[in-house]
Amino acid sequence: MHRARLPGTVAGVLAAHAAALWALHGAWSARSPSPPAPTVVQATLLPASSAVAPAPPAPSVEAPAPPQAQRPRPLAAAKRPPSAPAPAPSAMPAPNAPPPSVVPAASPPGPADPAPATAAAPTPSSVASVPSAGTASTAPATDGSTAPAAAAPPARIDLPSASAAYLSNPPPPYPPLSRRLGEQGKVVVRVRIEADGTASAAEVRTSSGFERLDQAALQTVLRWKYVPGKRNGVPEAMWYLIPIQFVLE
Repeated sequence: MHRARLPGTVAGVLAAHAAALWALHGAWSARSPSPPAPTVVQATLLPASSAVAPAPPAPSVEAPAPPQAQRPRPLAAAKRPPSAPAPAPSAMPAPNAPPPSVVPAASPPGPADPAPATAAAPTPSSVASVPSAGTASTAPATDGSTAPAAAAPPARIDLPSASAAYLSNPPPPYPPLSRRLGEQGKVVVRVRIEADGTASAAEVRTSSGFERLDQAALQTVLRWKYVPGKRNGVPEAMWYLIPIQFVLE
């Protein structure tokens, strides 16, 4: 019984497959558009005479000629000044007229007396002196309200001293050999006295003629104490001359 149904089943399956294929083919042919019909274009060739005429050539422009330099006009000749008129002839006196009297011409004034000679210039003053009045008067004042600066007063200087009683400076010792040999004389020593009253340097300005006496004077003044020199009341270092006399008694 099963074998009798198998051919009919196969035939039905095949028919179903064939129907499905046919349906798919119809759907595909319906979707694909038909190719468009070709369009025919007709073209006609024109003759050569009917071609577009070429454009006319552009007109050539001539370069402008360079301007010609104008010649300067000749200047009018300078007018000559009119000549002076000739002097009119003087009238001649009548023959019977009396001769004119002659008036003597006034003598020219004599030359003026020569000016007195300039006074001799005064001799120039020394550099330290005050300028002369002539120099001060010729210098122009810069400002009328500004008075000339007054000259500074001279500085007051007090020289050093070694003779003050409170200094207690001993006299220079007399060298024994010079005493035996009878050497004596005067020595002038130049000593530098500092602002604190001490001697920093000394030298023989005038010798006594004996080396021993000179050295004794130098060593003495270097050990002394001094009243320092002052300028306007302020102590200042100064050089000072000290005479020392060596005399045998």
